[in-house]
Amino acid sequence: MRIPRIFTELSLSCDSSLDLDGSAARHLSSALRMKVGQEITLFNGQGGEYAATLTEVGKNKVSVKVVEYRNINRESALKIHLVIGVSRGERMDLIVQKATELGATEITPLFTERTEVKLSGERLAKKARHWQQIAISACEQCQRNSVPVINSPISLDQWLHLSDKSVVDELKLVLHHRTVKRLNEHQAVKNICLLVGPEGGLGEQEIAAAREKGFQPLALGPRVLRTETAPLAAISIMQSLWGDMG
Repeated sequence: MRIPRIFTELSLSCDSSLDLDGSAARHLSSALRMKVGQEITLFNGQGGEYAATLTEVGKNKVSVKVVEYRNINRESALKIHLVIGVSRGERMDLIVQKATELGATEITPLFTERTEVKLSGERLAKKARHWQQIAISACEQCQRNSVPVINSPISLDQWLHLSDKSVVDELKLVLHHRTVKRLNEHQAVKNICLLVGPEGGLGEQEIAAAREKGFQPLALGPRVLRTETAPLAAISIMQSLWGDMG
């Protein structure tokens, strides 16, 4: 059986003992039916991962002994910030999951002119926590040891105002099928901010506002891609050109 990977917010160090509870404990004990003495891998997003051995297995609590630190980094040298309009149904879940697998380092959900999802208050906070958990689960599966930041949803106008404080030497791109410039026409970079609209795309005024903030229009090809397909295609191409996929 493949050794399970579990994310924890606890501090990790060799020869320490700790208790896992909540969904992690239930996953190991009930779903995987793991026994005392079996090995798991722990990571907390602070770098590297740890081998640990189960010392106690209960329904709601699993105790482990951390036995070895592994200085393993599976992060791409290319830092990608995906900024995307919130989509309906499970589309946003899919985008967060797959963008994490492809190496996105930060994701900001946006409310735009054509966003049909209405969230506020506790429902908004709950949805943000849900997306963060999807990113964590994706890291457990794809063996990333760094979890991308999932920012709280914000309006496009607010985010564009904040984007003035962007990373130095960052290539800022807005997906816009009514342009001809492709990714391979840009010089190699280490930091990218990719802005993508929801279903129906960004409005003309929104694209214009983004361009005023330094975003360059980007086309991925002759076909119009769905909102859940476009960012994943773009990130894959970026990682192939300048990152760790080939």
